[in-house]
Amino acid sequence: MTPIRHIVEQAEYNSSVHNRSQLPPDEGIEVAIAGRSNSGKSSLINRLCRRKALARTSRTPGRTQQLVFFRLDDERSLVDLPGYGYAKVGADLRKHWRGLIQGYLESRTALAGLIQVMDIRHPLKEGDIQLAEFALHRGLPLHVVLTKADKLGHGKRMEAVRRVREAVGGVATVQVFSATSGLGLEELEQVLAAWLQVESG
Repeated sequence: MTPIRHIVEQAEYNSSVHNRSQLPPDEGIEVAIAGRSNSGKSSLINRLCRRKALARTSRTPGRTQQLVFFRLDDERSLVDLPGYGYAKVGADLRKHWRGLIQGYLESRTALAGLIQVMDIRHPLKEGDIQLAEFALHRGLPLHVVLTKADKLGHGKRMEAVRRVREAVGGVATVQVFSATSGLGLEELEQVLAAWLQVESG
């Protein structure tokens, strides 16, 4: 088992943060995971950590309503950000989420990088582009994961990767992923290992 795989398999729920005042101490190394509602973010986290229900999956978009911190070890954490872009969520809650996410991404010194999850069949929606631009403007390392890749053939997968790479200006890295088949899992682990400063072995 690789060192990064050993670490992510130890993931355990730590806390849910609804207001910035509830954030844990800004120390160690964190990697945040963001995506539109129903983009496959929870399934990605569960597959990555080899758990069936570490992150709650739901057919109802907008279930993740806080920043959810998962502890990997004494120094490292994954942070599941609220899903964005779901119209049925009230305007006040949407505004609150946006402020919470933006405040966290802007000011968190422990944050080493952002994994942005997009459904490969519907990438680059307005919220996706806004978040990517925000992260890149802040100088935050960005890795885009195109989920549900098992639902497309190889040619269409590569076309989606090309489109997203162009949209993020070649600055962010982009990969395909399937929580169902495990496609792209090792590539994702390599990105995490670099950001979380885990020795390869």
